[in-house]
Amino acid sequence: MGKGFGLDIGRMMKQAQKMQADVKRVQEELAEATVEATSGGGIVKVVATGSQEIKSIEIKPEAVDAEDVEMLQDLVLAAVNEALRMSKDMAAEQLAKVTGGLGMPGLM
Repeated sequence: MGKGFGLDIGRMMKQAQKMQADVKRVQEELAEATVEATSGGGIVKVVATGSQEIKSIEIKPEAVDAEDVEMLQDLVLAAVNEALRMSKDMAAEQLAKVTGGLGMPGLM
């Protein structure tokens, strides 16, 4: 093994460390970033972070009908699932920018 091999490993290690720092920064940014999803024409609104944490759920009063609780449950479920899907998409897009699209286990 010549000297060139050691330099390549050193450069690769620096690149890996930079990528790791960039991923950490993006994960911190995603924890602050939000997406908003609605269902029922805006009757239910869900806000989630880029780290898939639900921050808020708003339900307009006209959605509350004691005779049709199932409809409200379905609207909440639909909005939550859409918010989580949007959150995951946002996170994948942002992480792909710093990892070059490499699949890195444990990032999300």
